[in-house]
Amino acid sequence: MAKALYGHVAAAPDRRMLDEVTRLRATVRALEFEVTRLRADNDRLAAAAAAASEVDEFLRLPEPALT
Repeated sequence: MAKALYGHVAAAPDRRMLDEVTRLRATVRALEFEVTRLRADNDRLAAAAAAASEVDEFLRLPEPALT
């Protein structure tokens, strides 16, 4: 059994597996970048919405202008 374990551990990595791991790591990096970009967009839009709601509050009249 020790020989089987040693053979499994000492075996050279499969080229297809290394290619797949490289591709998956690149995909993860791209997705992490996309998440960061989307979070920045979301923060920017949330700030714009907050500013717009403040402007809307100033434009609202608590009572009708003409009575």
